[in-house]
Amino acid sequence: MSHRTEEVDLRAAQRRQGEREHPRPVGVRAFLRGLGPGIVTGAADDDPSGIATYSVAGAQYGTALLWTAIFTWPLMMAVQSMCARIGMVTGQGIAGALRHKFPRSVLLVAAVALFVANTINVGADLTGMADAAELLTGIDSHVWVVVLGVGIAAATIRLRYAVLARGLKWLALTLFAYIITAVYMGPDWGVVAHDTFVPSMPKGGGAWATLVAILGTTISPYLFFWQASQEVEEEKALGRRRIADRVGARPYEITTRKIDIGAGTFFSNAAMFFIILATAVTLHRAGMTRLETSRDVAQALAPLAGHFAALLYTVGLLGTGALAIPTLAGSGAYAFAEIFRWRQGMDEPYHRAPGFYAAFICSVAIGIGLDFANVNAVSALYWTAVINGVLAPFLLVGILVAASDRKLMHGQPSSILGRVVVGITTVIMFAAAVGMFVF
Repeated sequence: MSHRTEEVDLRAAQRRQGEREHPRPVGVRAFLRGLGPGIVTGAADDDPSGIATYSVAGAQYGTALLWTAIFTWPLMMAVQSMCARIGMVTGQGIAGALRHKFPRSVLLVAAVALFVANTINVGADLTGMADAAELLTGIDSHVWVVVLGVGIAAATIRLRYAVLARGLKWLALTLFAYIITAVYMGPDWGVVAHDTFVPSMPKGGGAWATLVAILGTTISPYLFFWQASQEVEEEKALGRRRIADRVGARPYEITTRKIDIGAGTFFSNAAMFFIILATAVTLHRAGMTRLETSRDVAQALAPLAGHFAALLYTVGLLGTGALAIPTLAGSGAYAFAEIFRWRQGMDEPYHRAPGFYAAFICSVAIGIGLDFANVNAVSALYWTAVINGVLAPFLLVGILVAASDRKLMHGQPSSILGRVVVGITTVIMFAAAVGMFVF
């Protein structure tokens, strides 16, 4: 065993010893302070990409796929909890942990694929946000793409992590817009209950593609990287700047994060449920199953459900986009930084982490360019979700291997139940991808 490994293990042991010396914080305020990364990651899952995918599902298949919101919740919760545990226990992000288990070339391929998919997502999200802003203000969407892209990038780079994290948590509240919209439309709750709790399997290649898209945008690769990296950022914010200082996690910290992730993923899937429901009882019922842009969805809702519903849908696009773009661009930057051992972190000034911020800025800049290339936003978002659905199970295999390694996890591997659920999730996502191509 190397001297560095011995030092890390010694510090881990000292930290776990400290758990017995320092009692667990108590009280509601202490508990709420521990929440954050799980809420933000769960809400970021319902970005304009997810909204477009769920809107397509509701418009094309009505309420037939509502059951996926219930079905995917425990799967997403288990995956994100495993990623969080890797970050909390190893003191590194996903790519940093996987570097100990897989060749650098394999990780680089995964990072490039992640960056490409995320950048397309950033571009489509910016387009969706800009269309929403144009509907609200009348100012051309191309202007809004530049304003929003530059503004979000500048805020992410200049704000300290603690300030950024608080802002992202408040943005999560915009998801309530979709819950209010669906309830406002007054659906047939008997049909809703049946289609929620009595699953119907997809029929035909299009329905399978939609199912894979739902899985891909719900259990999405960029969330794996973001969740673990935010655990590292939380540790850094507490003054634990070196990996050796971040190794190991107290049981109450892991429990708090599980609750945090459980709440975040539940909130995320509730919004998913009501987005599918809202478009099912309006667009599908009216025979409007061909969506081209987020603008078309919002404009179609106005005569069918009223201007109030259309306004809520539009405001939700802006809020969720502002929440998701730092997550999308940031996850790719974290992956490259860990593979190449660049200095990284939202609290680092630009001159101390130029590679990390260059990757972030490049993703946003290309995303802005995609809008001016007139790439169809809804098609890009939808098929990016499908690609993520195909790629995610391969990443899940790596995460499962890492989380099960007692040495890498410093004696705190994921629980057997967690590994079983993530294993089932991996098999399901592989099976859904195969089903899409076969059927």
